[in-house]
Amino acid sequence: MAKTSGVAPRLAKALAIVLGTEEIPIRLRAWDGSEAGPADAPVIEFRSRRALRRMLWSPGQLGLSRAYVAGEIEAHGDIFATFTALSSVGKFARPGPFSKPTPREIWTLLTTAVRLGALGPNPAPPPEEAKVERHGRRHSKKRDAAAISHHYDVGNDFYRLVLGPSMVYSCAVFDSEETSLEAAQEAKLDLVCRKLGLKPGMRVLDVGCGWGSFALHAAERYEVNVVGVTLSTEQAERARKRVAEAGLTERVEIRVQDYRDIVDGPFDAISSIGMSEHVGREQLGRYVSQLHRLLRPGGRLLNHAISWNAGPTEDDPDSFIPRYVFPDGEMLSLSDMVVALEGGRFEVLDVESLRRHYALTLRAWVRNLEENWDEAVRLAGAGRARIWRLYMASSALGFENGLTGVNQVLVQKHGGEEPPLRLREWTAG
Repeated sequence: MAKTSGVAPRLAKALAIVLGTEEIPIRLRAWDGSEAGPADAPVIEFRSRRALRRMLWSPGQLGLSRAYVAGEIEAHGDIFATFTALSSVGKFARPGPFSKPTPREIWTLLTTAVRLGALGPNPAPPPEEAKVERHGRRHSKKRDAAAISHHYDVGNDFYRLVLGPSMVYSCAVFDSEETSLEAAQEAKLDLVCRKLGLKPGMRVLDVGCGWGSFALHAAERYEVNVVGVTLSTEQAERARKRVAEAGLTERVEIRVQDYRDIVDGPFDAISSIGMSEHVGREQLGRYVSQLHRLLRPGGRLLNHAISWNAGPTEDDPDSFIPRYVFPDGEMLSLSDMVVALEGGRFEVLDVESLRRHYALTLRAWVRNLEENWDEAVRLAGAGRARIWRLYMASSALGFENGLTGVNQVLVQKHGGEEPPLRLREWTAG
């Protein structure tokens, strides 16, 4: 039977300060076996004093994240239930950066650390924490390449385990909640092809091509020629191998290339699926201008991107996502993206929200990861596996509660043929 006295009650007060709530919404288990908090709530275990020390030095999301990645905190049971409980109160329930503790709260954290023997120097961050945000001009070509490498060059086999055979790292499109992940990803790829109006012989650019799944689908099913570009050398290596195995080397070219360096337009259609989040607000105009320049008159561009749904949100460089998952990543609102595309002389043909679909996609990825946990740890290390579990589960809840969305915006360059009178002909595919 768990002890109700000891470390846990004091630790619970410290955690409540960090979370910005009066009472913690989880059952907290301390390193001495004591427990505090609601008896029927999800269990979070603090395995060492070092976790409390991290909270003292970084009293917010960053300190908690570092402790989890390092294995000093463990979330037992259903990770979604744990995050649902945490996101229902305090600072987790509000969009934007965590507010800093008051001087009085800092004093309480400090005295708690002293009493529990946790006072000491700031522990070094886990080695998986990104360092690229400290070097070079933000969204320079060199720094963008380093940011992409941090996220994507962590092992193709690890991604294959998490994403499944499709190797598609973006939102799937589900006919129902019972649709398999593979079927939903194939439906998404085909939906993009139909929205772009692909026809045999067209020349297509896939910006941020990943492991080549869209390029393969478009070339095989629609008989088009595809140039796919990525900044990830590991992605390009696997994509080229898949192209060769499919016998499509004459139709698909995979390059390691920055989109800003592409000069061999025009293209008849352009897909950008889950790439523009890496572009950055300051570079958005250049991104739109470059794709406009590369597209033939009358050609279509589909921009598929995650968005903020909670209004303007300040980027917090000390939160979990930029430190561990997407360094320098910037989500925009749907309205900002549409304004940029229209300002770049594109005509908006269609906008489709896929928010609920991404929640289902992320839950499927978490399921893949947890069902193959030991293999994931072997392939990428315990820290990296824990990062992906935390990031994907918390992101799923963000889509479910409407904090974030994902949208496909279809636009056309002026000139050339007119769009059809009824634009939704792809829904019959």
